[in-house]
Amino acid sequence: MKLAIYGKGGIGKSTTSCNISVALAKRGKKVLQIGCDPKHDSTFTLTGFLIPTIIDTLQQKDYHYENIWPEDVIYKGYAGVDCVEAGGPPAGAGCGGYVVGETVKLLKELNAFDEYDVILFDVLGDVVCGGFAAPLNYADYCLIVTDNGFDALFAANRIATSVREKARTHSLRLAGLVGNRTSKRDLINKYVDHIPVPVLEILPLIEDIRISRVKGKTLFEMSLINPDLNAVCNYYLNIADQLIAKPEGIIPKQLPDRKLFRLLSDFYLKPEDTLQNTNNRMTTLEQIIL
Repeated sequence: MKLAIYGKGGIGKSTTSCNISVALAKRGKKVLQIGCDPKHDSTFTLTGFLIPTIIDTLQQKDYHYENIWPEDVIYKGYAGVDCVEAGGPPAGAGCGGYVVGETVKLLKELNAFDEYDVILFDVLGDVVCGGFAAPLNYADYCLIVTDNGFDALFAANRIATSVREKARTHSLRLAGLVGNRTSKRDLINKYVDHIPVPVLEILPLIEDIRISRVKGKTLFEMSLINPDLNAVCNYYLNIADQLIAKPEGIIPKQLPDRKLFRLLSDFYLKPEDTLQNTNNRMTTLEQIIL
């Protein structure tokens, strides 16, 4: 199974991805997590350090694929999860999609794709341009990480639209949403009621999830010292179990940005409201002039 995890920057997507990878490994699956972000820090909580990237290794070898070995680019992380960082071009130059393509090409050359039960792509997804949508070309499922806020759900809707477009030519389905670090879900409920999308889990609003990133450890590793975190780990195990069961998934319905604003924002004015406000201002101006 190939899984692409997307979400708004800063939403806790990589922290969620790493914990899901460990949960899958705990369920006996051999897992490879591929970080698809120029910051190359997707796998940090699995390895505890920033591993060398695919693109850097390729440049060092002058793109001679035959001179690269699995141990040059694949690093062992916590719970036996293997880790790869695609890396990316310098800011303002190049295309993230090209780097993802080169990463997949190299891993296929190394026969790495055939050795894993689950390959997880962790992808930056604020606005899914052609480059950062590239992992969807290789995925069976997309999983979207969000919270109960407007910005995260706006990004989630854009990602869902990308899934819809890619599903026209690929056997890709949206597995569902994961709500991260939220005590409320009213906006999430509004969204999934309007466009039926499975919600795999709502992760609790606890500080340990956030600081795990700073500590460079997954919740599973932290639970060895603090057993109270086992309850939180169960959330990730539940997500893993649903993915292992190979959900049917969906092709998302289309929800234009304007309709999403109307659905989720109390501050959005309908066109007729805007016209009425304009008329009111003009009336007031006329009164002042007169």
